[in-house]
Amino acid sequence: MSLERWQAAWHQLIAAGSPFEVVTPEDGAPRYFRHAAHDLLQVLDAGRVHGEREFLVWQAQRLTFNQFYDQVDRLAGQMLARFGLQPGERVAIAMRNQPAWLVAFAAVLRCGAVCVPLNSWGLRDELLHALQDSGSRLLVCDESRFDTLGDDLARGQHATVVVGAQRALPEYALHYEDLISAPAIPLPVLNLEPDAPALILYTSGTTSRAKGAVSSHRAICQALTALEFQGAFCAMSSPERIGVVINSGFAPTTLAAVPLFHVSGLHAQFLSALRIGRRLMLMYKWDAEQAIDLIRDERCTQFNGAPVMMQQLLASKRFGSEQTASLFGLGLGGGASSANVLDAMLKLKPDVIGGAGYGLTESNGIGAAIGGDPFVYKPAAAGWALPIVDIHIGDSPRQPQVAGTPGLIWLRSPTLMSAYWNLPDATAQSLRDGWLDTGDIGYLDEEGFLHITGRVKELINRGGEKIAAAELETCILDMPGVLEAAAFAVPDPLLGETVGLAVHGQASTLPGAAQICAFIAARLAAYKVPTQVFRVLEPLPRNATGKVLKAQLQEKLGV
Repeated sequence: MSLERWQAAWHQLIAAGSPFEVVTPEDGAPRYFRHAAHDLLQVLDAGRVHGEREFLVWQAQRLTFNQFYDQVDRLAGQMLARFGLQPGERVAIAMRNQPAWLVAFAAVLRCGAVCVPLNSWGLRDELLHALQDSGSRLLVCDESRFDTLGDDLARGQHATVVVGAQRALPEYALHYEDLISAPAIPLPVLNLEPDAPALILYTSGTTSRAKGAVSSHRAICQALTALEFQGAFCAMSSPERIGVVINSGFAPTTLAAVPLFHVSGLHAQFLSALRIGRRLMLMYKWDAEQAIDLIRDERCTQFNGAPVMMQQLLASKRFGSEQTASLFGLGLGGGASSANVLDAMLKLKPDVIGGAGYGLTESNGIGAAIGGDPFVYKPAAAGWALPIVDIHIGDSPRQPQVAGTPGLIWLRSPTLMSAYWNLPDATAQSLRDGWLDTGDIGYLDEEGFLHITGRVKELINRGGEKIAAAELETCILDMPGVLEAAAFAVPDPLLGETVGLAVHGQASTLPGAAQICAFIAARLAAYKVPTQVFRVLEPLPRNATGKVLKAQLQEKLGV
């Protein structure tokens, strides 16, 4: 290990004249990469040079870069011709991972519109909220999501494009396959402003409804360059590990198993791969044994996922065998990793280029990162702040605490969201003088590495999926017999955390645990259903302002 060598490589990468040159504005604004793309159309068009190289593999579908772009251009032309889509209008995407998701995203941007990816794990209420809240002009969805929203779409005659439907559709809906096989239509030249909105990603917060984080073209382009910087720094700081990969002869291929509606799947996997020409192997739904089959058959070289996904891979008897010989890159994100997971990963794959990071939807996934030899040096850390990111710890970003002192984490960078969609008060609470209140607790050690220790916000992190306690509480309070409710995290050895729910009511009318779970399962995504339900006959403890004292409640319940 050589901390000085790593720091020298870092400064060499960001020096004047380098591809990752960092500019420090004189007016005190956040640092930025000088050579980042102007807008996302430049990012998309950069991938066209890869031509006949294979880009996407999903089930029986295989698309080269040329075939992918042909579908993108045809779909964009149809969006303009049939729907009159205008720059700045919103288009929602609701489907599980498949090539059509990526084609739709690129086509929306090619029209100058704003893409609104919806949580495909969500049920009707969640999907409908984001669709209506964003004011989306058009919905592109798979058949399952179309069936979930069918009655609502019919009432509003909502323009819809359905992927994979094998039946006749109502007049307000069109078959996706018909649109991408229609004759190509010339597309207009667009001149997009870097600060124009490009993306609205809905994220769970401490409110009962997900908030739409609006990001500009500039913010996302800066984020993508930051991801490329981290890859370059990893190569420079870990030459021996990179040499093993190069000498293996395997073509760079990412197993993309995280949802594309997450910033990690969208930015770190799809858009990054498109720009640099990396092959993507898409998974419709996560399954550890199927993942190993795909790694073996498609010679995947990279996998990024939540710690629980990594733990499931490591638990397979096949992971350390010849079946995963091509797998050299393993990235962790979406939650804290246990020491056992990190130890097992490095033991089974000693030459691995391991990595981790810290970021939020509101920062386009950018914050701190670590990989290669630095990851082996401090595997439990989230990494160093990326070169365009400032990280301060404390009650105020203007008065940062000394190294080693835990406190609230504040981020500042050009990758931050512009605002929460139509929520000025929530925006003002989270963005303060250019700094993002992350709601997370952590500290910077004496060498500048960030460590995450907890959360201020009441979010339950179930295997990387963030669940708002207030959303569960609001849901179950609609159930007859439930007078009060409090949701909280319950420690879990596999997922990190699962959902615990305390409900108060009268003994004669309070529903049973199974009924409560069934009620929630019919209204929210399956991963939000509690694993433990506590029926409480006395009122829940509250403070003077009426807030439930959850720590006191959990102590009383023994969790």
